[in-house]
Amino acid sequence: MKRPKLAGVFLFVGFLLVYLMFVKRHYDTFQPGAYRQPPHHRLTDNDMSVSAAGPSYQYGIMFDAGSTGTRIHIFKFQIENKESPKLAHETFRAIKPGLSAYADDPEKCTSGIMELLEVAKSSIPSYLWNATPVVLKATAGLRLLPGEKANHLLDRVRMVFLESPFLFRDASVSIMEGTDEGISAWITVNFLTGGLHSTNLPTVGILDLGGGSTQITFSPQDERTIQTSPIDYIRSFQIFNNIHTVYTHSYLGLGLMSARLAILGGVDASPLGGTTELVSPCLAPEYSGRWEHADIVYTVKGQKAGEAAYEACVNKVEKVLYRKVIKASEAADMDFYAFSYYYDRAVDLGAIEEKRGGAITVADYIDGAKRVCSGLSISPLQGPFLCLDLVYISVLLQELGFPSHKQFKLARTINQVETSWALGATFHYIESLKRH
Repeated sequence: MKRPKLAGVFLFVGFLLVYLMFVKRHYDTFQPGAYRQPPHHRLTDNDMSVSAAGPSYQYGIMFDAGSTGTRIHIFKFQIENKESPKLAHETFRAIKPGLSAYADDPEKCTSGIMELLEVAKSSIPSYLWNATPVVLKATAGLRLLPGEKANHLLDRVRMVFLESPFLFRDASVSIMEGTDEGISAWITVNFLTGGLHSTNLPTVGILDLGGGSTQITFSPQDERTIQTSPIDYIRSFQIFNNIHTVYTHSYLGLGLMSARLAILGGVDASPLGGTTELVSPCLAPEYSGRWEHADIVYTVKGQKAGEAAYEACVNKVEKVLYRKVIKASEAADMDFYAFSYYYDRAVDLGAIEEKRGGAITVADYIDGAKRVCSGLSISPLQGPFLCLDLVYISVLLQELGFPSHKQFKLARTINQVETSWALGATFHYIESLKRH
C-alpha cells in the first residue's frame, strides 16, 4: 500500500515544479525592458518624453533604398507644448551597393541592413527603441526589378526589421511611388524653410530631376488650378494638424537618363535586331563612345555636321516631349527649389558652386545649352552629353510652364540638412501612426 502513496507524492511534487517554472517564466517575460511594443502600438506623448519637466524627444529611422546604395537617416525631433516638431539632430550613413544588387540572392542584403540598424541603436536611447518607427522606402532600383524579385528583397528586409527592437509594421517596407517622392521632398523643403508651420511664410514648390522620372510639386493658391488640373495631380494630406493640398505629378520615363536614351533614338528594352549603335545631332560630329543604360552598353556617335547642333538637338528633344507634359500655369509665379540633375548640370555650366549652390534661370540653361552645343568639340572634360542634357532641361522647364526669366533656387542642403524626400517621408509616416 506504500507504493501508491509514494507515487502520489512524486506526482504532486512534479505538478508543483511545473507550476513554479510557469510562474517564473511569466514574471520574467514582463520584467521592465523585456517587453516590446506590439506592431500596432500607437505613439503617445509619454513614448517621446525624456522627462516631465524637460523637452520631449522623438526619433524616426528612414532607410532610403536607392539604385546605387542604401542610406539610413536617423532623425531626432524636439517637441514642446504641442508645437510643430523641431529637428534637433540627424545621423546619416550609407552603404553600397543598392538592394537591387542582391536580386538573385536576397539573403545577402541582410548584413548591410543589420549594419545600419546598429548605427540606429547607437544613436537612440534604448528605452525609446520600441517607440521609434523604422521605415524603408525603395526607389528606382527596385522599381525596375521584376515584381517577384523585388518582393523577395522586401520580405527579407521585413524579417530583419521584425527581429530588431524598433517599432515596425509590414507596410513600413515598400517601393515608393514617384508622386510620394515629390510630396515628401516638398514636406522636407517647406519644413526646413519654415513655410510648413507658419502662416506668415508662403510655401515653395519643388522640382526634382532624377534618372528615371521627374517630379513637380507645389501648393496652388488659385482655386482654378485645382479645378482645371487632372484629378490625380491634386493631392491632400494632413501633417502637423494642418491639411495641405498640393499639385504634384511624377513623369515616369522623363528623368534625365531615360530621356537621354529616347533622344538618342533608343528604347527602354533590349535593342531590336541586336544593334546598340545610336547616332544623334546632340553629340559632337566627331564623337564616338560607349554609354551604359539599364545594363545595356550602347555605342553612341555624333551626327555629321548639317544644321546647327543646338537647333537640331532642340528639334529632337521637342519630339520626345511632345504632348507628354502638362503646363502648370500658376507655377510660374511661385518660388521653386530645384534638385538632382538640375543642380548637377548647373554646376557643370559653372552657374553655381558645387558645395554652396545658388540660383539659376531658365534663360541660363538655354544660353548654356547654346554655348555648349555650338562648341561641342572644345572641352571633352565637360562630357559628351552636356549639350543634350542642357537642351533637355531647358525645353522641359518651358514645357512645364516656366518662362525664360523664371529663377530657381538650387540647394543640396538647407540649414545643413539634406534636401531629400527622407525627412518629409519620416514626418508623414509618424503622423500616420498617430492617427491609427
